Amino acid sequence: MEPDGSAGLARKAALKLSEMGDRTKQLGSAMHEPERQRRVILVIVCVALFLDNMLYMVIVPIIPDYLAELESKQTVQVHGNSSTIHGANNREKLDMEIGVLFASKAILQLLVNPISGTFIDRVGYDIPLLVGLLVMFVSTCIFAFADNYWTLFVARSLQGLGSAFADTAGIAMIADKYTEEAERSRALGIALAFISFGSLVAPPFGGVLYEFAGKRVPFIVLACVCLADGILLLTVIKPFSNRTRENMPVGTPMYRLMIDPYIAVVAGALTVCNIPLAFLEPTISNWMESTMNASKWEMGLVWLPAFLPHVLGVYLTVRLAAKYPHLQWFYGALGMVIIGASSCTVAACKNFVQLIFPLCGICFGIALVDTALLPTLAFLVDVRHVSVYGSVYAIADISYSVAYALGPVIAGKIVHSMGFLQLNLGMGLVNVLYAPALLLLRYVCQVKPSASERNVLLEEGPTGLYDSIKLEERKLKRKGLCSTTIKAACPVDGNGFFERSKSSSEEVSSGPEYT
Repeated sequence: MEPDGSAGLARKAALKLSEMGDRTKQLGSAMHEPERQRRVILVIVCVALFLDNMLYMVIVPIIPDYLAELESKQTVQVHGNSSTIHGANNREKLDMEIGVLFASKAILQLLVNPISGTFIDRVGYDIPLLVGLLVMFVSTCIFAFADNYWTLFVARSLQGLGSAFADTAGIAMIADKYTEEAERSRALGIALAFISFGSLVAPPFGGVLYEFAGKRVPFIVLACVCLADGILLLTVIKPFSNRTRENMPVGTPMYRLMIDPYIAVVAGALTVCNIPLAFLEPTISNWMESTMNASKWEMGLVWLPAFLPHVLGVYLTVRLAAKYPHLQWFYGALGMVIIGASSCTVAACKNFVQLIFPLCGICFGIALVDTALLPTLAFLVDVRHVSVYGSVYAIADISYSVAYALGPVIAGKIVHSMGFLQLNLGMGLVNVLYAPALLLLRYVCQVKPSASERNVLLEEGPTGLYDSIKLEERKLKRKGLCSTTIKAACPVDGNGFFERSKSSSEEVSSGPEYT
C-alpha cells in the first residue's frame, strides 16, 4: 500500500535529518583529526595575535588627536580666551600623557607575565588563551566608549593584562602542537606574519575609520572579531571539557629558565632587536614633520611598505631553517646586523621615499631574528628542561615588553637631550655589538632535530618517569603510531609505559630501561 503525501514528506524529512546528523558527526570526527585540529588551533592563535597587535597600534593615529581635542576643551573651559598662554605647557603635558598611555600596556604586560607563564604551565594553554581574549574584548569595548584620559588608561592597561595571557598561551600552544622543528618554525613564522600584518595595517585602518566614522567604530569592529575568535575557541577546542591538562607534567620554574645561559642570550636578542622599532614608533612622526615637512598621510603610511620585507624575512628564514637547521643562530645574528645598519641610516634620509628603505631593513632584520629564535626557545626547553612552554614564552613576551615599555617613555627624552641622529646610531650600535653573543647558540643548533631529547645537552639520561614516557611517545610519533591529541590513542600499562601491539613492538625499538 502506497504511503500518503504526508507520510512521504515525513520520511523525506527524517532522511534529511539523518543525513545532517551524519554530516555533523563526520565534521566532529574530522575536527578531532590531529592535523586538522592543529590547523584550526593555528588559525585561532594567529587571529588572537593579529588582534592584539591591531589593538596595540590602532590607537597611534587616534589617541593623540582625540586627547588633544579633550585637552583643548578643558583648557577653554578653565582659562577661556587665555588658553594660548598655556599652549606650550599643555603640549608638553599632552606628550607625557600620550607616552605613558602607550607604555602602560607593555608595563602591565611586563609585570603580569611571570604570573601568566606559571599559570599556563599549571592549567594548560586553552583556558589562559580564552581568558586573554575575554580581557581583550572588555578592554576594546572600554576603549570604544571612553571619554576621558583615565578611562583610556584603564583600557590600555587591561589590554596588557589580556596580552600577557593570550600572546604567551597562543605561542606556547603552537610550540606544543608542532613538535617537529621544521613544522614548528613554519607555524611560528605564520604567526609572526600575522603579528606584523596587525601592527602595520592598524594605523591606516584606525586613521581612516576615525576620520570618516568616529572614534568608536574601529574598536567596535575589533571587539566583534575578538568575540568571534573566542567563540571559535570555545566551539573547537572546548577548553572546559578538555581533560589533557590533568596529565600535564610540571614545567620548569621560570627562575630556572631565566638563569639558563642559552635562554638568557635569546631573550636579550629579542629585546635588543625590537628596540629600534619600539623607539622609532613614538618619535619618527615628529622628526618627519620637522625635517621633511611630511604630510599626515606620509606619517601614517611610512611603516606600511615594511610589511612585505617582514613577510619575506619570515619566509626566507623558515625555508633556510628547514634546509640548514644548524644555522639558526646565524640567521638571528645576520638579522641583528641588518637592523643595526638600517638604524644608522634612518637619520640620513631626506624624504619619504628614502625613509622607506631603512625601515624596511629594520623590519626584515626583525623577521630574521624572531623567526629564527622563537622556535629555538622551544627547542632549548625540549633538550634542557621539561617540554612545557608557558614560562619560556612568557620570558619571550617579557623581552618584547621591556623594549615597548621603555620606548614611549624615554625615546622622546633622548631625542630632546641628545638628538634623533644619536638615538639611531646608539640603537644600531647596540644591535651590531650584541650579534656575536648568538655564537653561544651554535653548538645547540647543531643538535639534530631527531635527537632533541632531554639528555642531549645535559649529558645524562632522562630522569624520572615523565622523561621516559616522553621519549617513548616521540618514538611512536615518528613511526606514526601515536597521537596524543586523541583520547586513548596511546594506552599505557600499569607502570606508565605505552602498550603496543605485537606488530608495533616489532616496528619500534624499545626505549632505554631505567631502574
